[in-house]
Amino acid sequence: MQVLHDAPLAPLTTFRLGGPATRLITATTDAEVIEAVREADAAGTPLLVIGGGSNLVIGDKGFDGTALRIATRGVELSGTTLELAAGEVWTDAVARTVEAGLAGIECLSGIPGSAGATPIQNVGAYGQEVSATITEVVAYDRTAGETVTLTNAECAFSYRHSRFKDESERYVVLRVRFELEDAGGLSAPVKYAETARALGVEAGDRVALATARDTVLKLRAGKGMVLDPEDHDTWSAGSFFTNPILTDTDFAAFRARVRERLGADVEPPAYPAGEGRTKTSAAWLIDKAGFTKGYGAGPARISTKHTLALTNRGGATTEDLLALAREVVAGVREAFGVTLVNEPVTVGVSL
Repeated sequence: MQVLHDAPLAPLTTFRLGGPATRLITATTDAEVIEAVREADAAGTPLLVIGGGSNLVIGDKGFDGTALRIATRGVELSGTTLELAAGEVWTDAVARTVEAGLAGIECLSGIPGSAGATPIQNVGAYGQEVSATITEVVAYDRTAGETVTLTNAECAFSYRHSRFKDESERYVVLRVRFELEDAGGLSAPVKYAETARALGVEAGDRVALATARDTVLKLRAGKGMVLDPEDHDTWSAGSFFTNPILTDTDFAAFRARVRERLGADVEPPAYPAGEGRTKTSAAWLIDKAGFTKGYGAGPARISTKHTLALTNRGGATTEDLLALAREVVAGVREAFGVTLVNEPVTVGVSL
């Protein structure tokens, strides 16, 4: 277990932003993770758990407490069952399942971050979510003071949400278990329209796993969503805002605002999201509110490749980023009456 004091946290995040932590512990085993958590809890010290750092916005003043970086390793693949240590690099793990001929998470290729973060956010992209394949999550329960195993149902997954996000101070994820599918080297049925178009197939079709992975990586790279230290469009947290889910009443009001602002023949994106609820596109809202690709004059700007990503062009501060985020939120609310919600976790700051 490595312990550093007054340790910079910016290099541990994909934004490359944020001040130092009073103390930074790097744990490489589950036992070390538990020991560090118990020690912080016993002392009443604030605790910040860091995985791949791809979903964190840390304030410029840093974190006054113990930052715990989970760097555990371990991949166990038995038949169609996969178990990942929380510190495993997610995109590497996905690549291994594709090489093994197993379907279920191939469209989640290229997503930065660690395996342990995936159930917290119910990570999803291109028609797949981890909640569809996760069977169990092993976590340290800080309230009970013991290691527990939660079933899929007990994780309470929903769109970009879970029990772990609801009770963020209670659970520290240690291991994640998945049940994948052996479809003879083929992918899961393609669900996402953009992916199907890029593949030249119909929704519901299957393609070779490697083809699905390569296509998703190309789509993500075209939007600046695959990490590249030389590309400032990837100095981000990926999608900064979640897609709004509106009640029927709210969606009707939103639709009226769209027609009033953009014309009577303009229809906003709309996707079923459960009874009486409709999901619309945050990227569409941002663009139509006037915040186009590359928007901004300072060191924090909207990506030149994707309106949903806010980026550090080099030399930005967290306050620069938050100022841009607040401007976008206010502009979308004024234009369409919809309030965007940030997807990354904020530490010591808020919108």
